[in-house]
Amino acid sequence: QVQLVESGGGLVQAGGSLRLSCIASGSISSIITMAWYRQAPGKQRELVARIGSGGSTTYADAVKGRFTISRNNAKTVVYLQMNSLKPEDTAVYYCNALRTLTNYWGQGTQVTVSS
Repeated sequence: QVQLVESGGGLVQAGGSLRLSCIASGSISSIITMAWYRQAPGKQRELVARIGSGGSTTYADAVKGRFTISRNNAKTVVYLQMNSLKPEDTAVYYCNALRTLTNYWGQGTQVTVSS
């Protein structure tokens, strides 16, 4: 089992920045990828950014150049640095870990960007 706890969400004006954190615990040694997803009201959950075990990263087109995913050396914390935030970035952001064939999710953290 993997436990994920997110933090760092909040209310910010358009153009501002936030940094989300996700602390992973439990059976983390076999985690393949970690990622951030988001879900806006009335919309499907979508991938925002992913980081592989080797450090390779993937970003959604909507956030490229504005968001950066990273992690600490122990691979126990994953960050999402969000700059130049837009109202359309408003959503609940979820941390995800893929371990063997199982996806684990955090409880989510709300990000609200005002215009």
